[in-house]
Amino acid sequence: MSGRIHLVRHAESVHNVDKDFSRLDPELTTLGRQQAQLLGPAFPYSNDIGLIITSPLRRTIQTTLLAFPKVLDKKYYAKDSGNGIEGGVEVLLDADLQERSALPCDTGSDRGVLEGAFPSLDVSILPEGWTGKKGFYAAGDEAVEERAAKVRSELRKRIEVLKQGERKDVVVITHGVFMKFLSGDKEIDLPKAGWKSFTVEEGEGGGAVLLPV
Repeated sequence: MSGRIHLVRHAESVHNVDKDFSRLDPELTTLGRQQAQLLGPAFPYSNDIGLIITSPLRRTIQTTLLAFPKVLDKKYYAKDSGNGIEGGVEVLLDADLQERSALPCDTGSDRGVLEGAFPSLDVSILPEGWTGKKGFYAAGDEAVEERAAKVRSELRKRIEVLKQGERKDVVVITHGVFMKFLSGDKEIDLPKAGWKSFTVEEGEGGGAVLLPV
């Protein structure tokens, strides 16, 4: 396999349980943390991961860090935690992977909040206004389709680069509804902390499409 895209849905979040969608950028529940911790050992392609890209909402970041402590670089974890590995995989925050809706639960936290919660991650790459749910980040179908198309094209470029090395796969941690747009499969409905694997190929008109493996 020349390089795969593994779409991962975040683990259970507080708003998934209490249905309080007015919560701003909620965190994982206790069960959600357990789901994320179990994801890593169950994931069969850890040795093939060359990059992990995550939505910058707190529940997706938490899922990422909890799921892949045997894959990610040790710089992302506390020194005495025993997590992370020397020369491990990099994590990139990508605002384009945020969830679709403009509800508070699907709206990201300010940079300062994320810096305080995840000091090891580079939040400086997040664009100004990414939490505003306007323009490119609006919740309408047209804007979300455009955002998903951009992500697919960038994933295709990243896979081309990773093909030159030993670790050729990309893990993408995102959200249930945005995943429908990103995958092009409106019926996809992964369980919390579930994943599905794809290849990324050139589509009609020069765009990129994800094809299930």
